[in-house]
Amino acid sequence: QVQLVESGGGLVQAGGSLRLSCAASGRTFSSYAMGWFRQAPGKEREFVATITWSGSYTDYADSVKGRFTISRDNAKNTVYLQMNSLKPEDTAVYYCAANREGSSRWSRAYDSWGQGTQVTVSS
Repeated sequence: QVQLVESGGGLVQAGGSLRLSCAASGRTFSSYAMGWFRQAPGKEREFVATITWSGSYTDYADSVKGRFTISRDNAKNTVYLQMNSLKPEDTAVYYCAANREGSSRWSRAYDSWGQGTQVTVSS
């Protein structure tokens, strides 16, 4: 498994941008597909985006498609989530996760999870 630490969350006005980072420990980071999920108060954790180990394939939830971009730098053991045109409904705790089997929208497919970073979008 890898250990994951998210950063970059905060408070932003609607229409603004944030970039989340997820730093991974371990030499096998480049073999993992990575995902971002989020959980708003009182709601289930939901899929946001995923990227393959090589970065050649990405997938997004319909709610963020065209606004969010997932990317990774394997040399830095880091995955990013660039979030633009933020909306109040994007408010949630954002988690990154690692999956040895490949990209998936299914949270149970992921082996390792970070502690999460809070994103709050004010209207």
